[in-house]
Amino acid sequence: MSFKNIIESFAVNYAHKSIQKSLYNEFNIKILNDDQTYVKTPDPKKSYMLYAHVPFCHTFCPYCSFHKYHYEQELVKIYFENLRTEMRQIKEAGFDFSSMYVGGGTTLINEPELEKTLILAKELFGITEISAESDPNHISPESLTRFNGLIDRLSVGVQSFDDEILKKVGRYEKFGSAKEVQKRLEKAIGMLPVISLDLIFNLPNQTKEQLINDINVAKAVSPEQITLYPLMKSELTRENIARSLGVSSVDNEREFYEIIVSEFAKGGYYQSNAWAFSNQSSADMRDEYVGSNHEYVGIGSGAFSFLNGELIINAFNLLEYGRRVKEGKSTVIAKCGFSKKERLKYIFLTELFDGCVDVAKYNSNNNANIYKELFVELNLLKIVNAIYEENGCIKPTFFGKYICLVLMRDFYAGMDKVRALFKDDARIKRGKNLHVMSENTEVDYEQVVSRPKVAI
Repeated sequence: MSFKNIIESFAVNYAHKSIQKSLYNEFNIKILNDDQTYVKTPDPKKSYMLYAHVPFCHTFCPYCSFHKYHYEQELVKIYFENLRTEMRQIKEAGFDFSSMYVGGGTTLINEPELEKTLILAKELFGITEISAESDPNHISPESLTRFNGLIDRLSVGVQSFDDEILKKVGRYEKFGSAKEVQKRLEKAIGMLPVISLDLIFNLPNQTKEQLINDINVAKAVSPEQITLYPLMKSELTRENIARSLGVSSVDNEREFYEIIVSEFAKGGYYQSNAWAFSNQSSADMRDEYVGSNHEYVGIGSGAFSFLNGELIINAFNLLEYGRRVKEGKSTVIAKCGFSKKERLKYIFLTELFDGCVDVAKYNSNNNANIYKELFVELNLLKIVNAIYEENGCIKPTFFGKYICLVLMRDFYAGMDKVRALFKDDARIKRGKNLHVMSENTEVDYEQVVSRPKVAI
């Protein structure tokens, strides 16, 4: 192993352990008692993004740890009604937004309800841009036509164009073969301003040939953006991944990342952040909303907000979430504060991930001196040739982009610590026999929710 490889290996391991240490030390979740109320309030000097969570899927993928429930039509209808009520409450609190991100789950799982929700969002707020997610079963021209003028960017989770991989993770029966998915995607292109195609790499036993084929098929579909996420393992997903895809003794993440960047360097797309590649018609597009939205308000069951240096957590259990909304109470059940140093590191990571940290803006927005506050971090990154400075901006080298990918992967996997805390939340016991009013009728959630089907 060359000296350069030794240095880079040290840097990757240090980055991995550093963020794990930060998450372990900083994730001190404070559960709010019934007599403690957290009210989300805006700072007129700040701008915010609105995040809405749709926690429903027809089936669950083994590598996904997001908060979700099995789809029940009646339950979903009530949920969207509650989501719209919470949205009105956020408006009454004084918030306004120019952008909105709808995540899940499967966000287009009930198109009429989502459509009504997005229309209301645009009526209530100054929203000019909406991003949402979908699976390959909800991208027909008929489905997407109704969202023309509402959804500006749709991220479609394909994950792989290899039939064997699709069979192992249960997506072949759910969405069809790679060829069938490809045909659906080709028909969807042009229906909305931006279609983003999402793939996962570094799956156990995935070969170079499978990876290159995924890239080539994705390019042939010609979406505005192609994103390749590294497989994210956590205690919530590790066993399911091993059961469906097996276990590999070799970690190909770094090698596969080099292949990915090399393949996209051949033309047609350029790298817009550490793991996303965009065509020239979408030059200003960003893949991860956290990069350009450091403060955001989450609505919906299990939604996260990041406000004033704190992670704010909505009720996960649908019983409690619905009760709080209908009673006009805060949907927040817990929060987690971070030190100024950790907040500065987080903001630096997300901006470097997006390709540039404007030093003057960073210092002004955070009331900080980046060279003083992050002296150790910056110098370590410079020593391993991960960053350089140009025209007042700190930018990542190729190796720096890989470091960002590792850090962001670990950050998202680390958020499973929060989800795990609420997976078996004792609060669900208080939900029995609760009746939650919908807009038009009274429904007993206990008749609709099936706890054995729940995944958080």
